[in-house]
Amino acid sequence: MRFTREPRSAVTVRSIGSDGIRIGDELFGTSLVITAERVVGEWTATPVAQLTDGHVADILDEAPEVLILGTGSAQEFAPRELVFALARRSIGFEVMDSAAAARTFNVLAGEGRRVTAILYLPR
Repeated sequence: MRFTREPRSAVTVRSIGSDGIRIGDELFGTSLVITAERVVGEWTATPVAQLTDGHVADILDEAPEVLILGTGSAQEFAPRELVFALARRSIGFEVMDSAAAARTFNVLAGEGRRVTAILYLPR
């Protein structure tokens, strides 16, 4: 009998760099929003310091347990109003550089968690 492990996530970030984000065999040349099930689409790279809950309103329609924000080459802090808005909705929120965010996304998605990531391209 042969055993194979089936991935729990349809989306796996293979690499991330200044040339783009590789998901599976496809290379995306823009910042992205992804869930464990799909590539949601391009993310307009609003400066992290200017993000509000209005910017992530459509993302929250996906009902994530955790929202991961990958801020590019270096970690930046999200505005505290955004942090509080997500906490009021009981959504876990993690902010880190995009490479770490991609790794964390892969782990959580592989565990079957409802995770959404916003990944800014590294500069």
